[in-house]
Amino acid sequence: MVDALHAWWEQQLELCGGGIGSHLLSAGANERLARLGIASPREGCWPDAGQWLAQAWQIESRDTLIDAMLWLAAQGERQRWDIDAAELKAMTVARRRQWEQETPVDDAPFAALLPGWVATGEPLEWAAWDWLRLAELAWAGACGGYLSDTEADHFAAHAAELLQIRYAGWSEMLSAYLRGFSLFNGVDCRAECPGEATENPWRDANTWQERLVALSEPAIREASRTALRAYRSTPQHWLQAIAGIREPELMLRQREPLAPVPEARRMEAARYLEDVLDMHADEGAEVLARYWLPAEAHHLNQMAADAAHGIHVPSQTVFGRPSREALVQRGWLKQAGRHAATIHMAEKFAFYWQTAMDSRLFDEGSLLTQGEALKSCLCHFYATPTRLLEAWLAWERCLPEPEQASLTSDIAWHLKDPGSVFHWLDWHPGEWREPAERPSLRHFTAMALVGPLNSAAWSQPQPESAREREAIRGWVEGHYQLLGADELRSFIDYMLEAGDRQEYQINYAPYTLNRERLDAEIAILQTGESEAEERNHLLRLERVRDNEDDCNELDMAAWDIAQTVDLAIAGRELGWLEPAQLARILERAYALAEKHYAGWQAYAEGMYAGFSFFMGETDERESFLAGLRHALVAWRCGAPVLAGAWASLDFPGSKPRHFAPLHIDTLPGDRRTLH
Repeated sequence: MVDALHAWWEQQLELCGGGIGSHLLSAGANERLARLGIASPREGCWPDAGQWLAQAWQIESRDTLIDAMLWLAAQGERQRWDIDAAELKAMTVARRRQWEQETPVDDAPFAALLPGWVATGEPLEWAAWDWLRLAELAWAGACGGYLSDTEADHFAAHAAELLQIRYAGWSEMLSAYLRGFSLFNGVDCRAECPGEATENPWRDANTWQERLVALSEPAIREASRTALRAYRSTPQHWLQAIAGIREPELMLRQREPLAPVPEARRMEAARYLEDVLDMHADEGAEVLARYWLPAEAHHLNQMAADAAHGIHVPSQTVFGRPSREALVQRGWLKQAGRHAATIHMAEKFAFYWQTAMDSRLFDEGSLLTQGEALKSCLCHFYATPTRLLEAWLAWERCLPEPEQASLTSDIAWHLKDPGSVFHWLDWHPGEWREPAERPSLRHFTAMALVGPLNSAAWSQPQPESAREREAIRGWVEGHYQLLGADELRSFIDYMLEAGDRQEYQINYAPYTLNRERLDAEIAILQTGESEAEERNHLLRLERVRDNEDDCNELDMAAWDIAQTVDLAIAGRELGWLEPAQLARILERAYALAEKHYAGWQAYAEGMYAGFSFFMGETDERESFLAGLRHALVAWRCGAPVLAGAWASLDFPGSKPRHFAPLHIDTLPGDRRTLH
């Protein structure tokens, strides 16, 4: 196969007068060509191949040659051209002109031609430019001594297979090559070679297929596929492919993802980890586990399953309603109901993993263990690369990030391009593993009782680094005056057994039965100066008098439960609680919520009433209350989708009301899941 393509290509170059390409394909050609009755136009090898590689490609070693060939196969020039062409097609004429003005031709020669081709309806196809150059490098590598004949055949056969997938005939392939050649140079060369030259003996489409099938010996093609997958066989390649969606430059490192990076890249990665992710070398590689968020995936899967069945959580609460934009985003979820959501958070994990690896600040062995676990997990959730990319594309469309460039164009490109690295990875799940532990559904529900008092807990709490523990300890001491594990556990027991709700019952509820006494007490406290504690007592008496935020009518146990869960999670992060101790506290909080409330709305009202009633003296009271109302709306309505988890969880003790997702990507303990 590859030798016949070589013979044809040399013939085309002669018809075009030369100057467009050079020597192509396998070095071990003559014997098979003779057997097939095809005369090779080149007897012998390419004596100055090494010099040509150095001058034309800056390739002076076997490793850089293989890097270039893998890049041409999986990405090449075509990815940017494809994506830009698709975006130009969707633009208005005015926006297209703006794009031309903003894209410097010096840096992107293709910008001189691409908008015009889009406007005139030119076929936007040029992958042959990458794949024929891949074959050319294989030939040159063999002639220059960098590759064995067998290795060259593997790469050349890979190029030929991709060409056969994409093109229906020789002339179609040649036209695509000339478009790519033109875009690369910024000069239109499409007319330099007749795509339907009468001298072309394989012009007919049927002949194209017959020749390729005849020359595509099963053993050769299978050996080529095996060899190409062997270059991307490790979990590191797997994670690099995922991270490469956000950072396409990673595709230049397919041969060895763990190869040393330039110092500038290492420093850039280190700064990103510290400034953006707050990850530090002294924390160890285990800190990366904080970005493994299985409960987030469960929440998204559940929301999507409900949306697909037409079941929506409320769009209006007593605290207000979400923004129109947030409700529209929530409505998009039904489009992703068939796709497991883990890829939505796992792709960020892979990008952070690659950045941590590039920084060289963390133990490589620990990072590799996490990478292997990620591969195992995703290979179980997604049976094929196509399934993973389809899921990723669906969730990216549903949950665009306002501050980040959309990845939809890049994901869609990888889904369609047969050379994309995703289609050439080792896709074997192996033993089930994950980068970090999954909480059970019951414990995730219990952790969600913290509500908007803190950010949503999407993973199992783990002891934090010394730096993080210092900040958490400062919060625990500053807000609750708790100085150690014993004090924390005692206070949690108090909150679960009595808490602020008991203080209200003892010190304030009796005043609701005697208005005259309440007014007298307020009048006394309003005269003269008073200490902070007395002023807070006065404020609470006034709230009882005015029944502010229904404090005299609502059960405020939710305020105690939310604080308890918040403290329990902090205690685990400080290392003051062991996993079993945290689990027992969560079970008690779960049971207490079940006892006091019938659902999330009543729980939210109780939390708000408690927050309002027990707030100390502050000029920022109204802004604090407004912020909590806004957050409660988001948690209750699931809009924005990732604000919190109440919309996807059954309240403790409630009958299940959610639809089961159509896949296994859920938390353990979800008995409704279809297996």
